[in-house]
Amino acid sequence: MKALKTSIICVFAILAFSQNINLYADDHKGQHKLVIQISSDDIRAQETALGNIVNIQKHYGMDNIEIELIAFGPGYRMLTPQSPLASRVASLSMQEVTFTACLNTMISIKEKTGSMPKLIEGVTTTKAGVARIIELQEKGYSYVKY
Repeated sequence: MKALKTSIICVFAILAFSQNINLYADDHKGQHKLVIQISSDDIRAQETALGNIVNIQKHYGMDNIEIELIAFGPGYRMLTPQSPLASRVASLSMQEVTFTACLNTMISIKEKTGSMPKLIEGVTTTKAGVARIIELQEKGYSYVKY
């Protein structure tokens, strides 16, 4: 009788454990949204952000994550053709990642240099980068800053 009780307890423990594993797997289903802020010209931070974009797409699946990277201040340079990361940005933009440059920053650069900065093909713009981040967070986007 004691062996039967022990066996029943073990079966229930195994079932409970397997349910926890399945629940964890279900946590990765559905739509996720991420906004990334780049406001630094630190190339290592920018490389890390791009690497994390790739990793998060692998983790959730490209169809299960919306990602928008917003660059302003010194970080806007990441989205220009002169950036050492230009080819990676262009490649990720073809993989459903949105890259957005701040027009306030670009206008400030134009006032100093006399010309509007050129952006990598596919990069979008927004009037104010911080305002765009706020709007996305209000729509349920998770926020990461580099």
